[in-house]
Amino acid sequence: MPCLLGIDNGLTVTKAVVFDETGAVLSVARRRIPQIMTKARHVERDMAGLWAATAEAISDAIAESGRPASEIAAVAATAHGDGLYLLDRDGNPLGHGILSLDSRAGDIVAHWDGDGTAEAALALSGQRPHASAPASLLAHIREHEPERFGAIGTAFACKDWLRYCLTGTIGTDLTEASTSFTEVASQAYAPDILELYGLGALSGALPEVALPDAVIGGVTPQAAALTGLVAGTPVVAGLHDVTASSLGIGGYGVGQVAVVAGTYSINETVSTRPVVDARWFCRNGLRFGEWNNMAISPASAANYDWFLDRLCKSDQKAAEVEGASIHERLGREIGEAIERPSTVLFHPYLFGSPHGSTASAGFLGLRGWHGRADMLRAVIEGIAFNHRVHVGDLRQGFEMKTAKLTGGISRNPLFAQLFADVLGMTVTVTDTEEAAAWGAALCAGSGIGLFSSPTNDPRDLASVGHDYHPDPVRQKALDERYGLHSDLAKALAPLWPRIEAFSSEGAE
Repeated sequence: MPCLLGIDNGLTVTKAVVFDETGAVLSVARRRIPQIMTKARHVERDMAGLWAATAEAISDAIAESGRPASEIAAVAATAHGDGLYLLDRDGNPLGHGILSLDSRAGDIVAHWDGDGTAEAALALSGQRPHASAPASLLAHIREHEPERFGAIGTAFACKDWLRYCLTGTIGTDLTEASTSFTEVASQAYAPDILELYGLGALSGALPEVALPDAVIGGVTPQAAALTGLVAGTPVVAGLHDVTASSLGIGGYGVGQVAVVAGTYSINETVSTRPVVDARWFCRNGLRFGEWNNMAISPASAANYDWFLDRLCKSDQKAAEVEGASIHERLGREIGEAIERPSTVLFHPYLFGSPHGSTASAGFLGLRGWHGRADMLRAVIEGIAFNHRVHVGDLRQGFEMKTAKLTGGISRNPLFAQLFADVLGMTVTVTDTEEAAAWGAALCAGSGIGLFSSPTNDPRDLASVGHDYHPDPVRQKALDERYGLHSDLAKALAPLWPRIEAFSSEGAE
């Protein structure tokens, strides 16, 4: 029976997942990828190291799957979107890959916001440029690394680099192409958009675009030797990880919103016409005539992880020794905290926000009698409130009746119920392991005809999902807390830049 290999490369880990034809996970192999931060706001990784780690993960996943490599019928990769990966004109890596957490181009974006470039880009491409957008990063390289800029042969995304390593072919897909350079109506490269950003010299550097499930080549003998794959195994173009996650949980479609609570707060819904608004990215969907409308900010579950790493280390170590789960232990504490009144609120802006680059995180209403559980409750509520900011924006442009939720914290029923109460809509959590990798695998299966399309998920989604319905009493109480959360953000808006000014390096 055929198997599918989905590769999912995030901001810290690269994974290889082997699925059978029903979507069941046969094996998962992971490798951590070090981040390189040589300067403030620079977040990079070694491209050769990324490929070597991914090849090792693929080899391990095949070995652990219990199936021979000859049964892997097709391969697809997904990876963190935005950021920038460069090749020189000989096809070699040109410096480090730049992650989507990078914010070095903040000054470029601020300048574009002031001179009309951002508004022109919104009208043309369906989105305003942001600090980690490929256009912004390329403009920064043009200004600060002119020699490197002059040597650029190809500018593409992380998953496109992995595809290149697997097949030797250079290209991107429809979803990834729209991160900066496509025209929103035609969904193809806009002829004049490079000039808009002052990047006209790169007219030959944008890669050819294919549909996410288009077979673009086969595994090369060199890649086969490193990964254990069979040379010639079909590889499809792959897709942006935001779209892959939505697809993998069955949340890609009109009338629903896919909510991904990970490092980023990701909230997306599909439309059959372009709807342009500064509050979301109007990007390409899986097919021409589909648009994926994404409202995002780097302000989600990473705040919970930060709290655990910085303030719960001893508990984490104790849980490891006991073979227990720190998440279960804390979940019980948070559940008890939810049942009692609390004045504690939290803005989850440790790594970014929907309110500009100077907004920062903070607890408010904290008193001496409050404990860790009260603070953690506020953190989880703050994360859900930030998702509501984005979902509320999307609701003003699209009709959405249900939500599909994924991300590590979605596995806790307490947190999933909180999202339903905060969003005021039914939230479905599907029993999907490795959602983004499965979204990539669906494209791989579609490319070879195993599935009729990437959205033709072979699973019975109704049977693998659990619905959480809003509780009217809790919803009313959380509406009030959300209102205060929003009012406090407005009140703090003029103060956040003054707080940031205390930094020893200005805005660093």
